[in-house]
Amino acid sequence: MVNRPDTKKARAIRHKRVRGKISGTADCPRLCVFRSLANISAQVIDDVNGVTLAAASSQEKDFGMYGGNKEAAKKVGLLVAERAKAAGINTVVFDRGGNIYHGRVQELADGAREGGLEF
Repeated sequence: MVNRPDTKKARAIRHKRVRGKISGTADCPRLCVFRSLANISAQVIDDVNGVTLAAASSQEKDFGMYGGNKEAAKKVGLLVAERAKAAGINTVVFDRGGNIYHGRVQELADGAREGGLEF
């Protein structure tokens, strides 16, 4: 029998560890990233009040490209930064969602930084 590591369980453990250390407030909300095989999305969340302040996803109607690559992740990062700036948010704390800071997650973060968010 082949012993393979349970990658979903490992990601859930990493996510729980990260979420234990960071929390979004009204002054500095949390930029949360969700990555699936075909899409990527990001939300700016105020955890104290439990509200989403801004969001962007590659599943939106007018997105216009495949959402499972680095170019799409960068575009989502730019979109969420633009919407956060419109809501009056300049600084956020980054929540990678238990994913490794590499590839699409890193491109989304770089796009958000280019859009004007500080973290």
